[in-house]
Amino acid sequence: MIANSAVYFINSEYQILNQYLAENAISKIFIIVDENTNEYCLPHFLPQLETEIPFEIIELEAGEEHKTIETCAGVWEALTELGADRKSLIINIGGGVITDMGGFIASTFKRGIPFINIPTTLLAMVDASVGGKNGVDLGGLKNQIGTITQPEMVLIDTYYLESLSQREMRSGLAEMLKHGLIANKEHWNRFKNLSALQFEDFGFLIQESVAIKAEIVAKDPKENNIRKTLNFGHTLGHAIETYFLENPEKERLLHGEAIACGMILESYLAFKNKSLTSEEYLEVKNQIQDIFEPISFDKKDIDAIIGLLVHDKKNEFGIIQFSLINRIGHCLYNQTTDNETILEAFEDYKN
Repeated sequence: MIANSAVYFINSEYQILNQYLAENAISKIFIIVDENTNEYCLPHFLPQLETEIPFEIIELEAGEEHKTIETCAGVWEALTELGADRKSLIINIGGGVITDMGGFIASTFKRGIPFINIPTTLLAMVDASVGGKNGVDLGGLKNQIGTITQPEMVLIDTYYLESLSQREMRSGLAEMLKHGLIANKEHWNRFKNLSALQFEDFGFLIQESVAIKAEIVAKDPKENNIRKTLNFGHTLGHAIETYFLENPEKERLLHGEAIACGMILESYLAFKNKSLTSEEYLEVKNQIQDIFEPISFDKKDIDAIIGLLVHDKKNEFGIIQFSLINRIGHCLYNQTTDNETILEAFEDYKN
């Protein structure tokens, strides 16, 4: 259980969903997808749906650039036109953009209607769909507008991973590595020999990763203290992701690619703060770089990325806050540093 929201690993058996639909008074179901999940995931999902409740499918354009208030307004208008009411249910089928935005749409429409997340990417399974954070970007800045509202349930069906590219799978690995780094060294160690892992192993690894996040969220649902550790790698990672998304000269990064870079940079900050040994820092750096291609930065890029840090949601009283590991498997939050050390981190990353 995650703060009253259950996560089920269903292996293509949707009995728990059909039971929920049978036991609750639901007027209408609205299924939110993007064009990719409409094509590759909906044909698997719809035959599992055993209900006489009428449903509508709302398809959105795929991509982080569409994760905006304007997209939400279009869906709110569609829900109104299609007769949605307080007894309606939204089912979000997709990756992190769909689960983040679909949860926000549901948690704000008519002051909140129930929703269910069915994540279809590895990243969404281990991170975005779990924990109740919902939101959209504002002017390119990540998740500036949002709510913390728990879904009725999260259904994880690893069938959907079969259609993912290797790049998308790697993106999801970043959050799994993070869970090990901040809270469970054994989980981190399981990824040291990725070539030996079989696809079947991912079922267990996903469950373990979700359990780590679930335990943290259950202790601190509103992110007042320990839940902040889940932001490790995200202060710089989100700034990098935003910069590459908004800069037309740059190839867009996937979320996990930016976070992987952010974890290396923030591990350097931990090393400079003397909370991480040089051996542990190099272990983190080398293992992540074995999985993820390096990102190229010049001085202009770095200056712009540092400039974006002032917009980070974790800032308090104008001070930039970091969550930094203090050894592998443990993490501190509300940590600070200076720009000079951040510049050093980028230089070390480039070398």
